[in-house]
Amino acid sequence: MDAEVTNRVYQVISALLGYPDAELRAALPDIRDYLATTPCPEEERAALLDVVQWMEGQAPLDLESAYVQTFDLNPDHDLHLTYHLFEEGDRERGPAMIRLAEHYESYGLTIMGNELPDYLPLILEYASTLDDDEARIFLGDAVRAIETLADHLEKAESPYANLVRFVERRGRLAELSTMKECMP
Repeated sequence: MDAEVTNRVYQVISALLGYPDAELRAALPDIRDYLATTPCPEEERAALLDVVQWMEGQAPLDLESAYVQTFDLNPDHDLHLTYHLFEEGDRERGPAMIRLAEHYESYGLTIMGNELPDYLPLILEYASTLDDDEARIFLGDAVRAIETLADHLEKAESPYANLVRFVERRGRLAELSTMKECMP
């Protein structure tokens, strides 16, 4: 998959991980059409399309309720990745988020509103601005938290797990590339 396509897919996943308001629901047919023609491995495309089709098949209130039940009421599904890396009350979480916010600033990204810098949809928006190798390395830095989140979502049989697994695979590809570079 070329970098432009990957970057667009990060934007799509970021949107799909957002609250399913009327704007997102209205965009689902366009997202489905885009993903259906995206040159990515068939298994990945099918997994992403499954999520979109599931969302399209839900009544608006049911979809909103499923989102709230999944992400807002279950801490194991928190989209703030540092939650999965630090124990509750760990004083390292704050400095980690400050470093992440400073990293965004150094690349010219301003966080809008009151969102925290470790929010996965924000991370994906940022990754979509990077070239493919940079995005994979950036996601590779967070792969442990992304994997934990994906594991929890799969355990709950959440359709959202497909989206997070896609992101995890991109981070894992960076790990593999780094390992290959280190091997004789």
